[in-house]
Parts: sequence; structure tokens; C-alpha cells
Amino acid sequence: MPETTAIYIHGHHESVLRSHSWRTVQNSASYLLPYIQPNMHILDIGCGPGTITLDFATLVGPTGHITGIEPSPGDILTQARETAASRGITNVEFKIGDIFQLEEVFKNRQFDIVHAHQVLQHIDRERVSEALMQMRAVTKPGGIVAVRETDFAAMTWFPASAGMTEWTDTYQLVARANGGEPNAGRRLVSWALGAGFARDKITTSAGTWCYSTPDEREWWSRLWADRTLSSSFKTMALKSGLADEEKLNRIADTWTEWGKSEDGWFAILHGEIICRVD
Repeated sequence: MPETTAIYIHGHHESVLRSHSWRTVQNSASYLLPYIQPNMHILDIGCGPGTITLDFATLVGPTGHITGIEPSPGDILTQARETAASRGITNVEFKIGDIFQLEEVFKNRQFDIVHAHQVLQHIDRERVSEALMQMRAVTKPGGIVAVRETDFAAMTWFPASAGMTEWTDTYQLVARANGGEPNAGRRLVSWALGAGFARDKITTSAGTWCYSTPDEREWWSRLWADRTLSSSFKTMALKSGLADEEKLNRIADTWTEWGKSEDGWFAILHGEIICRVD
């Protein structure tokens, strides 16, 4: 398979997988629940450790089937397969696949639902509509393309601090330097229209994550402090010249301090779209 065209700013450091493994259909794809039926075949793009993928598998039942793909080989797919085996889930497969080559890999329109969660923000922002066209190309007539993306500029938190603002500003600069679009959530309708979906075929919604309890603050703040200092984000930030070690350490310290705030509150807004395929 040709080299992937997707750019993932975080990589698969433990601090990243800590977040991805927390994700479920209920907390990350509940907008899709009314559409999932037994016997369905679903493609999950950018499946990561497979926690959402495996939830899909339980929902479609033993006569349904789920395919989860990641753009490159590595331990992440092994972890997903091991989790499936440990849960006794057999109606699922995990394989290498590139969002820009779906039509090449999946030769016919075989999926009832083609799903991507937090994927489009990380690919070449000039090619997002092309990716959505590929998703549509492998979806059955009458099926749906479903996407959920966060929007960094719409994130909000308390207490306010210059350090947290420095974090989000730096993250967005690094993401764009890598070709991505960190404010993807607000652009989903525009991208879908660019892919040729008619406006009356697009259903929109918004979802949130919120972290405020002591346990939530500790988990979320430690996760981001670790990502800042240990994930691929650090490598990309340094390589691009958009941050130095001092700045990254300052941002990590800011996250640690926020996590200690008894009145701390952090909310993330996600855009969601369901695109119906003719």
C-alpha cells in the first residue's frame, strides 16, 4: 500500500491511547445510535485501539460485521485485535487502510455506515472533501456517512489563564503547520457540500465532552501535560519552530495547575454530521 497521506499530530504515545481507549459509542458517537441496526456492515476509519469499533460490533449483532482501519501498521491494531479477543467479539476485523484509498481497497459499495471520529481534522485540509467522497464511494445506496470532529477554538474552560490560551494557540498553529484543520467541527457541512452531498441530505448536530469532577480534572490535565511533553505533538512543535522546550514545559505546568483547581471546568464542542447516500 502507498504511504499514507494522513498526518496525525499526536501519534500513538501512551498518553494519546489513554484518551482513545476511554472513547465509547455512548460518549463519542451517540448521535449515530438511532441509525445502527442489527445485521449492518460498518466501516470505522481511524479506529485506533478499537473501543468504538467494538461497541459497533456488539450493536449490529453476530450477523453484522465491522471493519476498523488505521493508515499504518503498528501496535495500535494489535491492541485492537487483542481487545476484541479478550471480549469474545468475532464479527470484527482490523486492517491497514487509507481514507484516500477506500474505493481501491473496498471494491464495491459494501457498507451501511462509514464512520470517522476525530479523523478529518488531521488530514490535509485541502483534501477533506476528497476524503468524504471516498467515504461515500464505499457506502451502500441508502446508507450513511457519519463524522464527528472537535473544534479547538470552541473549547472553553475555567479558570481563565494566559497559559491555557497559550496552549490552544500553540496547538492550532502546530496542527495547521502539519496541514490539518483543528477547527474541523464547524466546517463539516461545508466539507460535505464540497464532496457533492446535497444540503437536504445532511443532518447536523453537536456533542460535548465535559471534565470537572476531581477525577475528571486529574485525568484530563495529566493526559494533556503528558501529551505536551511526550507525544508526537512535542516533536512536531519543536521541528516547526512554533515552540521550544521552555514553552512546552510551561504549557505542561499550566495543565497540571488547572487540574488542581477545585472550580476547574473544561468543555469540548464537537460538530457531527450524518450524510445520506443515494
